[in-house]
Formats: sequence, structure tokens, C-alpha cells
Amino acid sequence: MPEKIEIFLHSPYILPLLFAICIILIILLIVQRIRFAMRIKKERQDAINRSRAVIAGQMTEQVAPFLEGFPCNPADARFIGKPVDFIAFPGLMENEQVKEVLLIEVKTGSSTLSSREKEVRKAVEQGRVRYVEYIANASNCYKL
Repeated sequence: MPEKIEIFLHSPYILPLLFAICIILIILLIVQRIRFAMRIKKERQDAINRSRAVIAGQMTEQVAPFLEGFPCNPADARFIGKPVDFIAFPGLMENEQVKEVLLIEVKTGSSTLSSREKEVRKAVEQGRVRYVEYIANASNCYKL
């Protein structure tokens, strides 16, 4: 076996072969670096696009009561944010008689309801809604 290795090492083709292997490895390294840089650039752009979409959605949520088609008078709506965007009391500002209580979720683009938002909708649809009056006093505050 050592004789075969010895013959291989003294072969006139060994240096060109090693040189070719080195060139191939360098080319593969360069290709991997280019792929990595492209992937990073793509992921950064995706993050920027998502961030823009979130900011645009938040801005739309804030101005939604003043847009055409909002289901009630903007003065009757209160921004909550989570788990629904607004709670509204149509009629409250006009004649102080609440016609109904609305939970309003604002969606933009192709966004859909989250699982929490679906659960809130389901609870309302099933009538699992209550009005609770909580009386806070000094003794309640000190139990925190």
C-alpha cells in the first residue's frame, strides 16, 4: 500500500489535481457566501415589509372611526386595541340612549382574525356577555 501512495505522490498529475480541487473549493465558498448574502438581504426586506404592514394597520385602526363605512359615530367609539380594536355605544353621544354595544375589529389588506379574536366573536355570538359593576374602595386597593 505505501508503494501506491508513493507512486501517486510522485505522479506529474498530483499538483494540477490539487490545484483544481482548491479552485473548486474556493468557487464553492464564494457561491455559498453569495447565497448567504442574498438570503440575508431577502429576510431583511421581508422584515421591513412586515413592519410596514403592521404600522399601516395600526394607523388604519386609529383613523378607522373617521373612514367611510365605520359602523357608528366616531364619538361613540373607544379604542381598546386588544383583543378587539374598539368598543362602541351607538347613540350615546347623540341622545344618551345606547342602541347597542358594538365590539369592532378593524382589518386591513389580507389580514384575518386571530384565534383570540375568533374566541371573542364566538362568545358574543353565543350571548356570553355580561355587565359587571365593580365597586373599588380603600380596603380593596391595599390587598394588591
